[in-house]
Amino acid sequence: MEASLVRLAAFAGRGAGNAASTDADPLRDEADACLDGMAEVASMEARLAALKVHFAAGYARAAVAMAAPAASPQERTAQEMAMTAEVACALTVSERSAAALLAESANLTTGLPLTLSALQAASISWQHARVMCDETSGLEPAGTAALEAHFLDPEAPFAARGCAAGELVPGRFRAKARRWRELHHPVSIETRHRKGVEDRRLEYVPDRDGMAWLSAYVTADVAVAGWTRATEAARALQEPNESRTLAQLRADVATDWLLAGVAEGTPSPKAQVLVTVPVLSLLGAVTEPATLDGYGPVPPSIARRLVGDGAGSFLRVLTDPRSGAPLEIGRTSYRVPKAMRQWLRLRDGRCPFPGCNNHSLDNEADHLLAWSEGGGTGITNLGQPCRRHHRLRHTTAWRPVDATRDQPPGWISPAGRSYPSEQQDWEPPHWPQHLGHADEGWELEPPDWLDELAGAVGPGETGPPLPVDPFPDWALFIAA
Repeated sequence: MEASLVRLAAFAGRGAGNAASTDADPLRDEADACLDGMAEVASMEARLAALKVHFAAGYARAAVAMAAPAASPQERTAQEMAMTAEVACALTVSERSAAALLAESANLTTGLPLTLSALQAASISWQHARVMCDETSGLEPAGTAALEAHFLDPEAPFAARGCAAGELVPGRFRAKARRWRELHHPVSIETRHRKGVEDRRLEYVPDRDGMAWLSAYVTADVAVAGWTRATEAARALQEPNESRTLAQLRADVATDWLLAGVAEGTPSPKAQVLVTVPVLSLLGAVTEPATLDGYGPVPPSIARRLVGDGAGSFLRVLTDPRSGAPLEIGRTSYRVPKAMRQWLRLRDGRCPFPGCNNHSLDNEADHLLAWSEGGGTGITNLGQPCRRHHRLRHTTAWRPVDATRDQPPGWISPAGRSYPSEQQDWEPPHWPQHLGHADEGWELEPPDWLDELAGAVGPGETGPPLPVDPFPDWALFIAA
């Protein structure tokens, strides 16, 4: 196999050289050939994984057929253990890994046909297939089929927006699949959340080299607020003479807070976390989950509590009950630059570089077309990359392109390859029957846009720059 891959790489190198015979840069030819070779190997790995699934499922079926009928549950368990041990020895892996492979293979061959087909076609990787197995566990067959179709069938109703599943890194695909699962789970998120609250706990796990992990299993709003506050306090300590990294500072700040109740000399800023809430959930008419920035879906009861109690660290965002798209960003003291930054956070969700998970609140707004070159300060000419990818954009040939009001920028690599943006997966929420048809009434957007927002668009841009609050007196609705 290794020799075959070497020959493949050599062939790719020769092919690239022939295809670019007029190119005077042999190093560029070699770099392109290596990138193409790695992509081809990744496709081969996906196809081999599909073949492995086929053989694992086939062995399991044959082993079950050869075994005598189990006379008791204990005997059935023993047969399963023997089958798992056989696979583990054949592959030189642990029995735990073998059991996972057998379970995933059975799941893919019997309940996830679109996922298995995508794996065979190398449009997704084995890691993506495992994510699909994980996120469909516990769902009814109809729910499993709907989740598969949402991400793997572009013709499905309300198919996922933006990048195809295989173009997302597995971690980002898991986040999107988990969000969809939460929104469509047969058991309400409120019911599952109540059980989670009962299971809250603090855990201590010893580790190597005289270190240990201390973690807390708490509600999402508490975890996000604590993480954000610690991050902001750590960033405030990053002075020129500070030798500690951000991760070290964050750990030191949290430790000081935990042991002493306050970190001496450490500022305690008020972090702002977006809480995206369907309008009807905020009013209590439906139970659609809200979305907590940096976490994902949360019960609407958490969102109502956060905005109803006036929690200063949380900024509520209403979504249209018909389309699921954001309507506005709540604001008490309006400044155009601040509103634009908040809208960028809402549009992008995180640093827009492919695969980046950075939710950092101090991401820097960046002009796609430089101001000095005629670029305007409008939503369609702005990105909000993290510090790492902001630096990458300005010190290398990587460049962001093609942002819109609702879509973050894609990226062009130094090799000239295009990588599309990941879009927020908004979808229409459930519309309660007692409210009539979704197109009747409920005119949430006013006909005219506020003049004070006119300065938020750049040269040459038209249309409303930012959505306007449809419920300026939203607190009265909460009180009612």
